[in-house]
Amino acid sequence: MSIIGVILAGGLARRMDGRDKAFITLDSTPLLDRAITRLSPQVDVIAINSNSDPALFAPYPHPLIPDADDSRAGPLAGVLAGLTHAAGQGATHIVTAAVDTPFFPTDLVTRLRDAATDENVPLACAMTGGRTHPVFGFWPVSLRDDLAAAMADGMRKVDRWTAKHGCATVPFSADPFDPFFNVNTPEDLARAVTLASGGA
Repeated sequence: MSIIGVILAGGLARRMDGRDKAFITLDSTPLLDRAITRLSPQVDVIAINSNSDPALFAPYPHPLIPDADDSRAGPLAGVLAGLTHAAGQGATHIVTAAVDTPFFPTDLVTRLRDAATDENVPLACAMTGGRTHPVFGFWPVSLRDDLAAAMADGMRKVDRWTAKHGCATVPFSADPFDPFFNVNTPEDLARAVTLASGGA
């Protein structure tokens, strides 16, 4: 099994002056850099999914993979872009992670992979407190064509598509804080700074 880590970095922080979330800084470090540092040890290679100006990502050695079109079809479009890229690289799976979630678990990939294997299902996603986090998911390249067809038919809901195929949910602890907490507002960023200063 070969796994490509795909960082979903296409969002804009509309409540933070519309800045590209990938380059919002936490303790002087862009959120993209934090995501790369966290995900890299867990996968074989990294790719970045974004529809922003490619010049912004020129300093990074990782492939930049935009969505197939400009329809801004949500997270599934990023997943499909990742699966298409992975197929071209000969990888069997991708694991996706959102760029605006600076404290996602360092054992994310292992636990998602193991859950899918143990439950004999093709997909897995993270969960905390009974709430699923489908953008933190384990996706087989073998379902790429199915996802492309579903999206062509208007599918946009991640949970609806994963439910068709079988998806393990992996509970992560939310104590002392939810590791899937994401940065959407200046208040969120301030909280992230506090968490980071405490060693998170």
